[in-house]
This record gives sequence, C-alpha cells and structure tokens, in this order.
Amino acid sequence: MKNPMLEVVSMLLEKLLLLSNLKLFSWSAAPGGEQQQPPPPPPQQQQQGKGNLYDIGSFLRGDVLEVPRTHLTHYGIYLGDNQVAHLMPDILLALTDDKLLTQRVVSNKRLILGVIGKVASIRVDTVEDFAYGANILVNHLDESLQKKALGNEEVARRAEKLLGMTSYSLLWNNCEHFVTYCRYGAPISPQADKFCENVKIIIRDQRSVLASAILGLASIVCLGLAPHTTLPAIFIPFCLWMAG
Repeated sequence: MKNPMLEVVSMLLEKLLLLSNLKLFSWSAAPGGEQQQPPPPPPQQQQQGKGNLYDIGSFLRGDVLEVPRTHLTHYGIYLGDNQVAHLMPDILLALTDDKLLTQRVVSNKRLILGVIGKVASIRVDTVEDFAYGANILVNHLDESLQKKALGNEEVARRAEKLLGMTSYSLLWNNCEHFVTYCRYGAPISPQADKFCENVKIIIRDQRSVLASAILGLASIVCLGLAPHTTLPAIFIPFCLWMAG
C-alpha cells in the first residue's frame, strides 16, 4: 500500500513542474539596472544599420513584433520610425506624474510591482528598448492563430488610439490582448488561455483535494483553531471537490 504522504508530495512536485514549464503570461521584463544581460543578437543583426541592432527597414507600420523569452512572450505594434507601441505594467505610473521618470524604460522592479498593482500603460519605445537584444518575430501570430489580419494602417491607428494609461491583468488584459485587438479586432491571449486550461487540469485532479485538506489540517495544528485557519481548511478542499 502506498504511503499517502508520499503520494501528496509527489502530486505537489508534479504541479510545480507543470507550472514551471508553462508560458504563463504575456508580459516582458524590460531593461533595468537589475536585469540580467540577455544573449547577444545574431551576427547578421549586429551588422544592420548604424548603431541599430535590428533591420528596422524590414518592419512595416502595423506589423506585430514578437519577442520570445524563456517562459513568456512579449508583443508590440510597430508604428514606423523605430517606434513600437506595447502594453507594459509600471508601478511608477501610480506614484508620480513626472513624465521624465515614467518615460524611461521600465525596469524589472517597476514591472513586477505594476503587475501586482494592476497598473500599466500602452507606451511607445524604440525597437531596441522593446526587444532588449532578443530575436524579433514579425507577424508570427498570423500563422499560429490562423486569423485574417486587418490592414496594417488600421492596426497602427488602433494602437495609437489606445496609447496611455490602462488597467492590467495577467489573464484578461495583457500585451497579447492589446496586439490581437489591434491586429484582428478581438482581444485574445492564447498564452493566458493555456494557463487557464492547465489550472483546470490541476483542479480536476482529485489528489488536489487531499493535498489541500492535509495542508489545512497542518495549518490548524500549527496555528490553532481560528477563523483564518479553519475556514480555508474546510472551504478550499470543498470547492476543489465540487469543481473536480
């Protein structure tokens, strides 16, 4: 007979491994003092233009630029003249109206706190600041989504109309929602949808009920009987059981 505790530990490790390999959300860490240096761009990109890492002459106004990361993908709309509109979380927007500060490239700390605070803007940066040394895919969503795109000028105009402050949600209003609205007329995010599907898989796994029940009992033993420990210990397993 298998040890129940080993079963629970095994299940938790499976869930953590599953989540760690997901392309969770569509936001990107822009350069800042605390940002790790990304790999250098390919030699053919390093030789393009005078001081430019990218062949911006190959981009058309209204193109969707896609920057793949290890666990995420960031998107923007090319507006021409080396300018990219993209949705970026930024906590500084909630703290100051100083445009000299907020127009600086968003750092990791500003971005993460912006995600937590759900504050963002659709801003314009150069191609270099948008990509930060990573390879750029152009209109890759057209192929992956197999949707008919609007005209490039219409795409760019939609992006320009949306410039400015906006709310932020990892699942409901991220940079992928922004570019798909501009490009196809409907805001969708395949990455967020994939994350939700994997969450459903976790919820449907009945071992999640056992794991949450054991954790609830452990919290009661360690912290004692109290509303903030007892109620979650009862309702979380119950909700998982009903949703499974």
